[in-house]
Amino acid sequence: MNKQSGFTLVEIAIVLVIIGLLLGGVLKGQELINSAKVKNLANDFRQVPLFIYGYQDKFKRLPGDDPNVGGANSRFGANVGTLATTPTGAVAGNGVIEGAWNSTTLTDESALFWQHVRLANLASGSTDFTNTTTASLPTNAEGGAFGIQMAIPIVGMTGSYFACSGGIPFAFAQQLDTTMDDGVGTTGTVRAVKTGTATNAAAGTPTTPVADAYTNGNSYTVCLAF
Repeated sequence: MNKQSGFTLVEIAIVLVIIGLLLGGVLKGQELINSAKVKNLANDFRQVPLFIYGYQDKFKRLPGDDPNVGGANSRFGANVGTLATTPTGAVAGNGVIEGAWNSTTLTDESALFWQHVRLANLASGSTDFTNTTTASLPTNAEGGAFGIQMAIPIVGMTGSYFACSGGIPFAFAQQLDTTMDDGVGTTGTVRAVKTGTATNAAAGTPTTPVADAYTNGNSYTVCLAF
């Protein structure tokens, strides 16, 4: 009769310890990846004031609203030929960056903002705004749109400028809010609405959209006021 051999309790315990260590390493690695993404998302927001104030310090104008588009050869040299014309309805040089934060209309001041700060060597990226492909408008670490506007995007927000970042999953959105503000999507300088909710781009005090609380399974547009 053949005797069947099996694992001893010690061997099973060792295997379980190894599995536990591997799972712990995977979870820790995922945590580090998530933290790096949130840090990247937060860095997008933190750079925008530097772009605005750096441009103002250099040229005494707001990027995107700079009235010298189409003829500022002394300012941007050969690159000036890529500048778009002032958008219909907007007033260049009026001290307001007009247009929505996520506009892909390259003549909107909120889109021209990115060309101007790049031409001023404040930000990296394409200065060729011939079309949306060559313009390479900024996106966040999750592939969502990122941009700036001066209209209040979400009810209750107060500030001079508003930077917004779209398509951010629940866990990242809440952690991002915690990193930069109070961790609550409906209060503070950082507020959020669920992805698919249109943010306000009109001047004045908006009545919609109202900020949403962070709930698992949703993704969000997160906006920062400053």
